[in-house]
Amino acid sequence: MEMEGVDYLSDERKKAEFDVEAMKIAWAGSPEAFQLSDRMAKLVANDPAFEKFTRPMLTRKELLKNTLRKSAYAWKLIVDLRLSEEEAKWLRLYVDEPAYTDLHWGMFIPAIEGQGTDEQQKKWLPLAKKMQIIGCYAQTELGHGSNVQGLETTATFDPQTDEFVMHSPTLTSSKWWPGGLGKLSTHAVVYARLIVGGQFHGVHGFIVQLRSLEDHSPLPGITVGDIGLKFGNGAYNTMDNGVLRFEHVRIPRNQMLMRVSQVTKEGKIMQSDVPRQLIYGTMVYVRQTIVADASKALSRAVCIATRYSAVRRQFGSRNGGLETQVIDYKTQQSRLFPLLASAYAFRFAGEWLKWLYLDVKQRLAANDFSTLPEAHACTAGLKSLTTTATADGIEECRKLCGGHGYLVSSGLPELFAVYIPACTYEGDNVVLMLQVARFLVKTVSELGYKKPLGTTAYMGRVAALMEKNCTVQTAEEWLNPGAIIEAFEARAARMAVRCGKQLAKFDNPEEGFAELSADLVEAAVAHCQLIVVSKFVEKLQQDIPGKGVKQSLEVLCYVYALFLLHKYQGDFLATGYVTPKQASLANDQLRTLYSKVRPNAIALVDSFSYTDHYLGSILGRYDGNVYPKLYEAAWKDPLNDTHVIDGFQQYIQPILKQKLHSAKL
Repeated sequence: MEMEGVDYLSDERKKAEFDVEAMKIAWAGSPEAFQLSDRMAKLVANDPAFEKFTRPMLTRKELLKNTLRKSAYAWKLIVDLRLSEEEAKWLRLYVDEPAYTDLHWGMFIPAIEGQGTDEQQKKWLPLAKKMQIIGCYAQTELGHGSNVQGLETTATFDPQTDEFVMHSPTLTSSKWWPGGLGKLSTHAVVYARLIVGGQFHGVHGFIVQLRSLEDHSPLPGITVGDIGLKFGNGAYNTMDNGVLRFEHVRIPRNQMLMRVSQVTKEGKIMQSDVPRQLIYGTMVYVRQTIVADASKALSRAVCIATRYSAVRRQFGSRNGGLETQVIDYKTQQSRLFPLLASAYAFRFAGEWLKWLYLDVKQRLAANDFSTLPEAHACTAGLKSLTTTATADGIEECRKLCGGHGYLVSSGLPELFAVYIPACTYEGDNVVLMLQVARFLVKTVSELGYKKPLGTTAYMGRVAALMEKNCTVQTAEEWLNPGAIIEAFEARAARMAVRCGKQLAKFDNPEEGFAELSADLVEAAVAHCQLIVVSKFVEKLQQDIPGKGVKQSLEVLCYVYALFLLHKYQGDFLATGYVTPKQASLANDQLRTLYSKVRPNAIALVDSFSYTDHYLGSILGRYDGNVYPKLYEAAWKDPLNDTHVIDGFQQYIQPILKQKLHSAKL
């Protein structure tokens, strides 16, 4: 039926017009980063302990136990092989299974590092880093998520005993959603309303032990459990997202995270010399990792859809010859190639955000907060833009794979199910865009006396951007970074200014903001798309080694920008910067670019360097051997263990034999 070791995509790979090994390095960020990630990917892929094919068929209890086994095995590897924190992070990524360890390393430890005093860090971090305690991040409640100031859990200071009393006064104050909380964490950083002397002093973090370190049972006054099944089969159900309630639970005063604010023995609130803005530094960091994760998830989906589009043939056979590869249809290209370009665009935006985070961190250390509002708005906007586009993109990739994309073994349903919560966690995507809009409107209103910084610098040229219109006269003229960036700047600036003018008509600005919020979100999206386009263009101004690598990335950059220009041409036309004729020329150019991407498509997804284990997809196999493997996989389903299914005698036989009336149902 098949020949092992045959590469059904080798003809496609021969068409590549660039050096794939060099592109792998461009994608990874550096030769060192590539080697590190490649080593960890292979370590996981070659170890049968990390098998994941059967995952979607397990019951919830089996599923979670299987995840615990993998997490323990991974931790043993990390300790035995003496892996660095960076290596361990990549190892967990390639195990590709949400687990309590994600929150322990990704939220609990950073919260203590960011908000704990030196003394608190000395006490808690060694325990956490050796995993002698397991922690989670308990912020979200049943009644409040995005609105952190609305949280209801209370931490009341008792000066008599020098303790805080943690309490859940209402049903909606129950902590609800934190990963690792339901069954596994021994400790949590709990966010609660600080109450001292009957006064509310803001929401703060507290380290609270939840379970006994002897037998893991919940401590007195603590009610804790799992919140139930979530979307998908395996997907995020490997995580024990939890519910937590406190009944007057007492903790020592020194377990409030006090790097920024302290409560003294006497019940006085003190501010340390560490600036409040420090908390934003952590936020910038977390959102930067989310943008990086978006490019990983989208690139995985695109890799599957691209390979399968080259394998799959349908229609177009001439005199009994081969049918046409699906990837050769323009309808397939116009949906798939922009997603391929987006994956690269988000990868480079994430790389830039990493730089921005380090820049902000250095400035905070030097007490320079001038760039913070812009950095905060920018990371919020890019988190929202990239996760929304990725969630939609994964689903589009599933549709691009036709009927077989609906099979769990295509890898796409599970990838979608595990990814989509990113649209909500760490800030609901619409709420985040409204924060960006607030910042944009403020920037526009202060233009008379305040120079806009960073990603809003273009607003400083607002007068010219309002006046000048696009000068493109031929399709080729759109292949000019200057023309493209100016188009995106003019659209964003004009939309922001228009919102500002409409807001000015309201006596009460808040009322205006609420009324115009849908338009404000559109203006914020325009601003964020400009950022991604300009960061892609800036990336191409750097030195990128490898034959044909930069040229191929240039094509993708134009695809990304002109696809957006086409998709949002309503904005570009309504703001008056582009004429209908120019928009049509941009679309002609886009069609030409798709033909340029076509020979490189498989090589461009090979450059992500994903193992078949990590992709977890029969349709996205490196060797393109799709049909025999789909056929094989079908027979592994438990339903096919027997010829006659359990339940036949009871429920089918009586119907066939017309004896339903006497059957015991």
